[in-house]
Amino acid sequence: MTARTPDQEPPAPLPPLAGGADGPQALAPLVATVLDALGAGAARRGGPLPAGGPDAVAAGLAGLLTSGALLPDHGDPDALRLLTEALAATAADPADPACAAHLHAPPLAVAVAADLAVAAVNPSLDSWDQAPGATSVELAVLRTLVELVGFPASGTGVFTTGGSESNLTALLLARDAVSREQQRGGRFSVHCSADAHFSVGRAAAVLGLGPDAVVPVDTAPDGRMDPRVLDWGLADARAEGRPPLAVVATAGTTDRGAVDPLRAVAAVARRHGTRLHVDAAYGAGALFSRRLAPLLDGLELADTIGLDLHKLGWQPVAAGALLVRDPALLAPLGQRAAYLNPADDEEAGYTSLLGRSLRTTRRPDAFKVAVTLRALGRAGLGALVDRCHDLARHAAAGIAAEPRLELTAEPVLTSVLFRYLPQTPDAPADAVNAGLRRRLLAAGQAVVGRTELADGSVRLKLTLLNPHTTEADVDRLLALVLAAGAQEEHS
Repeated sequence: MTARTPDQEPPAPLPPLAGGADGPQALAPLVATVLDALGAGAARRGGPLPAGGPDAVAAGLAGLLTSGALLPDHGDPDALRLLTEALAATAADPADPACAAHLHAPPLAVAVAADLAVAAVNPSLDSWDQAPGATSVELAVLRTLVELVGFPASGTGVFTTGGSESNLTALLLARDAVSREQQRGGRFSVHCSADAHFSVGRAAAVLGLGPDAVVPVDTAPDGRMDPRVLDWGLADARAEGRPPLAVVATAGTTDRGAVDPLRAVAAVARRHGTRLHVDAAYGAGALFSRRLAPLLDGLELADTIGLDLHKLGWQPVAAGALLVRDPALLAPLGQRAAYLNPADDEEAGYTSLLGRSLRTTRRPDAFKVAVTLRALGRAGLGALVDRCHDLARHAAAGIAAEPRLELTAEPVLTSVLFRYLPQTPDAPADAVNAGLRRRLLAAGQAVVGRTELADGSVRLKLTLLNPHTTEADVDRLLALVLAAGAQEEHS
């Protein structure tokens, strides 16, 4: 028998697809591999994050991430297991009670499973014929969220990657609502709390509004925007020839969780004829809670609202939404592409969502939200919000009772600001607090947040978004802070 030459070798079998009739059978063993590798990686990590700091993490991954390893001449059948285990081993795990620095929630298992279904079917929301059912799902979830925030039933919106995209889109809609003559000749102003998210300023820069377009509004001692100062600022800006484009209120600042006085802010904005956008990326989750929902009184008076369900909604990233009171507000995003949403298709009922988003290809993140809302209901999600709020109050009480710790403010939502008080005379408090946080990171013991007050002084932050955390877990976390603080001030 004649031997085969290399170019006569039979072609390699094609890799299986995730969708179609054979998708479930192809996915089943791969999902099992992922689950095993996630467990093995978490066991290797042994805590909330890997020990050793950046150099150790980079060194541990180096062998897997060379160009030869990532794009070998011939594929590695063990790639999924190797890289998944490495991912888990080098992760900062938001499901660990000692991982409490950021607005980064541990996702619900049911939401992760729903996200797997989306990844397998792989719809794209830029045209109806790429996502027939998913288009209906997004519109239905938006109707539910519109009702939740108190907008009229005619309100609608679009899913976004999060608060930054929502803020950018809201300001773009405000800018493009003014006439072209005004755009050419005007220097606009955007007014927001001094504690507003940095993405407001970045959005203004992206939109070409100028470096001084954002006018920060002083806050009261509780971190909330002062409506009187806002009133003065709007009048001054108009007098200076910088007509206000929008007021951006915050419902849940990143550090304090402060909620601006929305009803009063809305009244000021209305009196000046200025559009009101509310960045409720953090705070909107309070609407699930009967206890905390009153904090957002007046939210329904906004023109646009941004919210994130990958925070107090426990979704895998990303799950943001921009809601609009009036669908006409979305008009500046309208687009017509013959290959995606021809007019005759639209007239025949083949609704496209292309003209609602800054993005074209867009995955249906609303699906995992739909599954979660239906699976848990408002009461179930409210219980999770209340549980995390209880943990924040417990942490605050523990901090207030410890002489070596100082509570900055009582928690509003689920974040707690505080600092370690060095016992050694002349020990620099800011340097000690910054150093103790890095000490905990390097040891792989805890992920504690760090921020600064208006005067530049350093504060530590716990952002408690894991409802499975116990009071004992919080106590242990504070004990780690105390131990690291003592080590840092004597090092």
